Amino acid sequence: MIIAGVDIGNASTETALGSLEGNGVRFLASGIVDTTGIKGTLQNIHGVFASIKQAADKTGIPVEDIGFVSLNEATPVIGDVAMETITETIITESTLIGHNPHTPGGEGIGSGITIPIREIPGTGVGRDYITIIDGSVDYEEAAAVINDAVKRGVGIKGAIVQRDDAVLIVNRLARPIPVVDEVKFIEKVPAGMPAVVEVARAGGVVEMLSNPYGIATVFGLDPEETKFIVPIARALIGNRSAVVIKTPAGDVTERIIPAGKLQIIGETKTIGVDIEAGSEAIMKAVLEAAPVADVKGEAGTNVGGMLERVRQTLSNLTDRLPGDIKIQDLLAVDTFNPQKVSGGVAEEFSMENAVGLAAMVKSDRLQMDMIARELTEQMKINVGVGGIEADMAIQGALTTPGVTSPLAVIDMGAGSTDASIIKKNGGVKSIHLAGAGNMVTLLIQTELGLDSWEIAEDIKRYPLARVESLFHIRHEDGTVEFFKEALPPSTFARTILIKDRAFVPIPISASIEKIRTVRKEAKEKVFVTNSLRALTMVTETGNIREIDFVVLVGGSALDFEVPQLVTDALSRYGIVAGRGNVRGIEGPRNAVATGLVLNYRREHA
Repeated sequence: MIIAGVDIGNASTETALGSLEGNGVRFLASGIVDTTGIKGTLQNIHGVFASIKQAADKTGIPVEDIGFVSLNEATPVIGDVAMETITETIITESTLIGHNPHTPGGEGIGSGITIPIREIPGTGVGRDYITIIDGSVDYEEAAAVINDAVKRGVGIKGAIVQRDDAVLIVNRLARPIPVVDEVKFIEKVPAGMPAVVEVARAGGVVEMLSNPYGIATVFGLDPEETKFIVPIARALIGNRSAVVIKTPAGDVTERIIPAGKLQIIGETKTIGVDIEAGSEAIMKAVLEAAPVADVKGEAGTNVGGMLERVRQTLSNLTDRLPGDIKIQDLLAVDTFNPQKVSGGVAEEFSMENAVGLAAMVKSDRLQMDMIARELTEQMKINVGVGGIEADMAIQGALTTPGVTSPLAVIDMGAGSTDASIIKKNGGVKSIHLAGAGNMVTLLIQTELGLDSWEIAEDIKRYPLARVESLFHIRHEDGTVEFFKEALPPSTFARTILIKDRAFVPIPISASIEKIRTVRKEAKEKVFVTNSLRALTMVTETGNIREIDFVVLVGGSALDFEVPQLVTDALSRYGIVAGRGNVRGIEGPRNAVATGLVLNYRREHA
């Protein structure tokens, strides 16, 4: 008899095809395709069929010859994780403006009164100016006007330019000045107002304008005004150039957005926590309320809306009412979220504190039974729900060479991190937790300000390098690689991803160190946190030192650095951990699908 074990995951659907022979199982083939729809819904059917067919085609066995299909009891994890910003900087009437173009010109600090360049020829001596150069003035004309003014004794101390012309202008000046360009909304820059332009040397960062007291010094701000310019100074930290303008109208305020409050409803008690308290307080409340029966958000707030979207999404895909859908786990992670600065002149952003949230919905055996019935009808094969993912992962992981019970397994997927522990007597305890690969991608996308989820996903999955010449690159670990053939000119002086032997430029200006730090910290915040949390919850006493061996399985265990991060964290507790190799050939994949086949054999021995 041929049995197919099918693991429906958040990102992929995996199949293990096995033949029952005597009291054992001979595995024939495996299949893997992208999951169709949200895990645990009827949309999964297309992916299940495609995965089974892929495995069957490898063996030449017709799909209709399969005797039974065993599905995992899929627990949906909503991919609509949210970034709830705690604070937002609002700058009204462009009181203070920060900007950091890619190609500033000159070097140093210049301060003066803003003046349109066409008004300079009629200006007298005795005052210092920062000239405003709009897009109608080309670099040659701009340089000629500035040189002429300086000869007459007019103090032109800096320039704000609309076009990408800073270097071209500075190269034509008799006396170089700091120039900030790429100011998209140049018409918003007010004339006749005090301004400061700062450009650091190549490889350096601004010092005066990234310091609140530096800004206070050049503009003569009092202590109360200095409080309000802290967000501007913070936004300029690490920039090579900046321009700050002060106007008498308007003010700068920092207001608290109603991120909202959470109610963690446990089986014995309910705990309230404010999103503003941060992830540590939220996760402490989740632990204190465990086991969690449901999570609710404050009505009319960001987090309330996010959790209602979770319920509504599943309600639209199932026959259940939103109120009947319960959230069984929540992962909160502290991060930063770029917020657009209102009143800015070049689409400036400020990095604001935020909390990332991932929610897991309580599994519904009835929903999985519905999927099984629909598959039975469409495929004309008996289909049933074989078991809980974490329990099946244990059985699959035990096929790793050199492994035996007692054993703990961490199944790291795209949407959830699951843990199981099997004791010497065969007893199994398991837990499902929200947050895994998709959460890491969201953190990377948010903190780096990426428009594309796909680029963030690639940054998560592939190592970085810097193209230092057309014939060599420096990898993120510092090693240098040389090439006989010239690299594509589009990669020169760019940070790249090494993706399947191809070099893919990353479309942001952040340094390789910044990107690497964001990527690594995102993985630690999600996978290391959830691994420790999961193992603590499956032990009898909550002390993970009781565990000797841990096997890492799941798609995210294939990541080039996640297993090392988790292994390093667990080694501090005296735990031996490593990536699994299911059936000795599959690596960390296919554990649940393999376990479903083995479980069927055990139950029908």
